[in-house]
Amino acid sequence: MNPFAKDFPIVCVGGSAGASRAYVQLLKHLPPEMGVAIVIVNHIRRTSATLHKVLPRHTTMRVELITESLPIQPNHLFIIPPNRDLYVLDGEFRLKPISKPKGWPDVITRFLGSLAQNWGGKLVAVIVSGLDADGAEALNSIKEVGGITIAQTPDTAEWSDMPESAINTGHIDFVLSLEDIAKKIAEIGHAFPGKATGVSGSD
Repeated sequence: MNPFAKDFPIVCVGGSAGASRAYVQLLKHLPPEMGVAIVIVNHIRRTSATLHKVLPRHTTMRVELITESLPIQPNHLFIIPPNRDLYVLDGEFRLKPISKPKGWPDVITRFLGSLAQNWGGKLVAVIVSGLDADGAEALNSIKEVGGITIAQTPDTAEWSDMPESAINTGHIDFVLSLEDIAKKIAEIGHAFPGKATGVSGSD
C-alpha cells in the first residue's frame, strides 16, 4: 500500500475535445511542489496515448502514464492510458478494460466515483473543455465526501459542453479561467494540513 495514501489531495482534471490545450495552460501556471497528485482523465481515447509525451515539456513534475497498481504519489502528474477505465484502491491505481468501447465514454465519471468511495483524503474535481457530459454525474459524490468541484469558465473553453454540463448540475463550487483554476489548486495544496512533500523529479 502506498505510504502516502490519503495524506494529500488528489486533483482529477477531466476533459475531452480541446482539453489538450487546457492541460498545457494549467501546467504552465501550476507550481511543481504543491503536495498534490494531478490525474488527467481524458474522455477521448486516442488523445490519452500522446499526452504523456507532450505534457512533460510543460512541467517539472514527474509525468507518468498510469499502469496497474501504480502507487499514487504527490507532486506527480498521472495520465489515464487509452481504452481503460480508471479506479483507485489502497492508494494505488487500478485499470480495467473500458466499459463503453463505443459511443461516449464515461471514464471521468467512473474515476471520480471511485475516488469518492476509496480515497479518504481531500478530493478536487476539475472539468475543462470537452464535448458530452462525462464527469457531471459524479460531482455530487465528490461534494458528499467534502471535495471541491471546479469548472472551466465555458466562454474560455474550446468546447463548452463539458464544463456547462458540470455547472448545470448545481454541484460546482467554482467557475474559473484556467489560470485561476491553477491558482485554486495551488492554494488547496499549500493549505492542506497533511501536505506531503513527495519527489517531483526522478526516484
